[in-house]
Amino acid sequence: MKTSIIDNKKIAIIGGGPVGLTTARILQINGADVTVYERDSNAQARTSGGTLDIHSDSGQYAIQKAGLMEEFYKYARPTGEKMADIDGNITSDEMPDETNAFSRPEIDRNDLRKIMLDNLKEGTVVWDSQLTNLEKTENHYVLEFKNGKTVTADFVIVANGGRSNARKFVSDQEPQLSGTYIIQGEIVNPDQNYPEFKPKFGNGNVMAMGEHKMFYTHTMRDGSLHFGVSFKADENWIANHGINFEDDKVVITFLNETFKNWGNDYKKFFAASTEFSGLPLRLFSLEEPWKEHSNITLVGDAAHLMPPFAGEGVNMGLFDAFHLTQNLTNGKFETIDEAIADYEQKMFGYALEAQCMTKKMEDLLHSDIVAEDILNSRYE
Repeated sequence: MKTSIIDNKKIAIIGGGPVGLTTARILQINGADVTVYERDSNAQARTSGGTLDIHSDSGQYAIQKAGLMEEFYKYARPTGEKMADIDGNITSDEMPDETNAFSRPEIDRNDLRKIMLDNLKEGTVVWDSQLTNLEKTENHYVLEFKNGKTVTADFVIVANGGRSNARKFVSDQEPQLSGTYIIQGEIVNPDQNYPEFKPKFGNGNVMAMGEHKMFYTHTMRDGSLHFGVSFKADENWIANHGINFEDDKVVITFLNETFKNWGNDYKKFFAASTEFSGLPLRLFSLEEPWKEHSNITLVGDAAHLMPPFAGEGVNMGLFDAFHLTQNLTNGKFETIDEAIADYEQKMFGYALEAQCMTKKMEDLLHSDIVAEDILNSRYE
């Protein structure tokens, strides 16, 4: 019987987000010795951000390969999307029908993480493991962590995001500013803190564009709301506008001034929000080749960080998990490096296409194009 290229290999996955955990699950059910090292202190650590729309033609492939579609359907939900103008008037209302109900269903980040964690062997994820250093020896990699522990691995999969300190073995590229800044926040109890919102805007997603700015909000499974606003901001703006995101009043004042020409619905929304954060959006362009590397590769944001405006980031990461694990387990390659090379060639193709689509959407969403035209362009 032919020996698998991952037999008797210790595989380390750096990062326990959706992509890292899905990769681990697929490898584990195919007999791999795999360990995930995650910086969060425990499984109860809350992941921030809105819901994720997992696409049937990319991200769902990995969930299916992980054998977890039934679990996925328990938490994922078809979600409508309303478009509004800057005065708060609803201009369109799209709701999936029976033919496409689960082509792009939404799922909370915590729920997707829980699905994967519940279906990994006990001890697969080593918590409180923030990588501080990675060194390559002749035969393996040495991983050092902030907690003082050191481990070795034969093969490393880097899945710890756009600020990864391990991707240096694969690429020297620094993240580039995309030219857009995003501020996010939450309304934990909208029924109490902004009871007028849901009767008017519903329980789905809401998006509004105008004045080269965008507002969006997602409804989480527990009924809370996550929102974001984005606007064009170059490096000089970022350097000159320090905002204390620990002070809600300061952030709300800034938002009210930035959206001063927008309707009262948005100002009421800001007033009810808390837990603000802000960041300039960045990307790793796949137009630049990676350097030579062996027995290590990148998946997800560590490979192809991109802004969220086309909903492609996590889907491309899950697509990475699908293609990489396929190559490692299908018996078609003689070595791990051959499997990696084929995966990376495919990934550069589909992820670069997704980056181009994302750039197009980023420009459209912060332009003067009619909102309905933008919505239609997302599904072209």
